[in-house]
Amino acid sequence: MSKEIVNTTKAPAPVGPYNQAIKAGGFLFVSGQIPIDPATNELYSGDLQGETHLVFKNLKAVLNEAGLDFKHVVKSSVFLSDMGLFAEVNKIYAEYFTENEPARECVAVKTLPKNVNVEISVIAYQG
Repeated sequence: MSKEIVNTTKAPAPVGPYNQAIKAGGFLFVSGQIPIDPATNELYSGDLQGETHLVFKNLKAVLNEAGLDFKHVVKSSVFLSDMGLFAEVNKIYAEYFTENEPARECVAVKTLPKNVNVEISVIAYQG
């Protein structure tokens, strides 16, 4: 099986030895996105709502680069700095996944990159 690297300047550049996404076998595996503004490469410093919307903007940019959108997502992984943030993040999440929602897990972790509150990765399928 071949794999294709997917990167776009409309989402933050990777901060380590990985790519924004990899296409393989009809699937697109999108690396975890955090609230970094791709235009400035600066970390968002506002409220949780803005942070979460920026994460989804970055996910959308990577999906779009591969010719996909949120309707193609079959699996998502949501990482929070605290489960107390779940309700607010979940409300915003529901704005992006409005039908045929993907499978998902949501976990709280001790620390996320750059001490953000939310990171989300997705797997999309183009069949």
